[in-house]
Amino acid sequence: MSASPDEPAREGAPAADSAGAEPLDPAALDPAELDQAISRVEHELGRLFARIRVSWREAAQTVHPDLQPLGYQVLTSIATGKATSAGAIIERLQTDKSAVSRHVRQLEQLGLVESVPDPDDRRARVLVATELAQERVALARSRYEERLGERLRRWSAEDLDHFAELLAAFGD
Repeated sequence: MSASPDEPAREGAPAADSAGAEPLDPAALDPAELDQAISRVEHELGRLFARIRVSWREAAQTVHPDLQPLGYQVLTSIATGKATSAGAIIERLQTDKSAVSRHVRQLEQLGLVESVPDPDDRRARVLVATELAQERVALARSRYEERLGERLRRWSAEDLDHFAELLAAFGD
């Protein structure tokens, strides 16, 4: 999606210089231009985070009309096996114990999660997603992936690679 020298950059496209090289040294940039660029990034990140929150809400509704976005995140943590205890969920989602307990209780009441003995330690219990939960999460994920794919397929493979690199660098 990088624009050629003769073509203006398209909205939403990752910016790169004409040779696709690494970004310039920030010290070489005009401080006012850099501040404006940072402000644009902050604005776009805010828009992106808002869209992600909407996506979580839509995904939660796909799973069950009473499920909240945080409940969906708790469920997907359990369903993917990335967090199968309340402590692991709290750590993964960086939220408080009472919120996780409340959502786990709701997920159990909705028939989406079960607490079963830990096969490695019979004194402990782990949370597992039910078959119904796995089906509903798969449906919600497929809808999300379809929407995301529609947007990203408009970009070239080169731009997608560059975007992934920029995201990885930003996340470090």
